[in-house]
Amino acid sequence: MDIALIVGVVLGVGAIIGSMAIAFASGAAGSYANFGDLASLGIVLGGMIASIFVAFPLPHVIALGKAIGAVLKPADDKMGPLVDEACGIAEVARKGASDLEKSVDGIKTYFFKDGVQLVVDGMGPDEVVEIMETRIEFREKREKLQTDMLKAMGDLAPAWGMVGTLIGLVLMLAGFGEPGGADNLGSGMAAALITTFYGAVAANLFFLPMAQKMGNKTNITSMSAALLVEAAKLIAQKKHPLIVREKLNSYIPPNEWKRE
Repeated sequence: MDIALIVGVVLGVGAIIGSMAIAFASGAAGSYANFGDLASLGIVLGGMIASIFVAFPLPHVIALGKAIGAVLKPADDKMGPLVDEACGIAEVARKGASDLEKSVDGIKTYFFKDGVQLVVDGMGPDEVVEIMETRIEFREKREKLQTDMLKAMGDLAPAWGMVGTLIGLVLMLAGFGEPGGADNLGSGMAAALITTFYGAVAANLFFLPMAQKMGNKTNITSMSAALLVEAAKLIAQKKHPLIVREKLNSYIPPNEWKRE
């Protein structure tokens, strides 16, 4: 799992619990138990999930779980190994088409393997670039839809928290005229506000940051893909590995550069 994600969640939860502890130590009334309410949690999560099913097609909602799982994995943003692999294939390509065809199965990166296969199939540099860039474009659109779902969850969680708060206020005010109703005003108000608390925490600690992380991962993947498109084009042009490396070095940080 991504270490930064774990650190962020632990710090966020720690900040919330720590602030509660400071408040209680300063003489604030109540306890940690006041922040636990299954009914309020059910309103926030249940309502948010229901709204997502209303807003997005079922296959996309189901696929969101897989997408979140991919985001939870540590990000590998080093592109130096991609340059090394491309230079190795460029060296093989200069030997002949048959040698290049034999090397395709050994390519580790699927997108690059797909591009080299296009070269093996006899497509020219322009056709290879066009096909690969189209695949990048539509992958980005699919991933943007998943990012939009997470952003929507971040917007909907506080909204459903407010719905829960309104329900709590209605129930509290309904019992206000009963005997002893005024004595329960404070506790009733606290219970009504807890759903807003749940919605705000869910949105700002989980869903909105996850949407940002997914967007960042899409950008990193697209940067790597752009490098591989250029690599496939250079291989189709039968460029020397030294030229391939120097051109591909433009896509990566200087600290990852290598020289032949």
